Amino acid sequence: MKWITERDALIAQTLAFVQSVTGRKDEVLLPEASAAGSTGAVEIVAVEAVAVEIEPPQAPRPPQPAPLPPPRTSGGFRTEMQARIASFRKHQERFEREREEYCAATLTKLRTAIRDASGPPAKK
Repeated sequence: MKWITERDALIAQTLAFVQSVTGRKDEVLLPEASAAGSTGAVEIVAVEAVAVEIEPPQAPRPPQPAPLPPPRTSGGFRTEMQARIASFRKHQERFEREREEYCAATLTKLRTAIRDASGPPAKK
């Protein structure tokens, strides 16, 4: 049950710190102010004060810029861009051709359906 004593010591140390900062005792946190009839035992633990040296904050350093990638040769970049543009154009032309074919096929089916529907009525 070592953790319980460590927890209680931390609570007591925090309470002592709060009281030293505010200059008054907080009745809510004191064991005497606890509800009547509580069955929990309260153990008072001695707390040692520790001196801490605080360093003044340093001025924030500006972030370092990310290193730039090595430059490409102008000929390699140009040929790569031309290849990508040519590929994109071929792709778009294929889509255009497929749309035109689909539209033509749909119109043909529609015209056929209209022609068949407007023909002479079927005999009974």
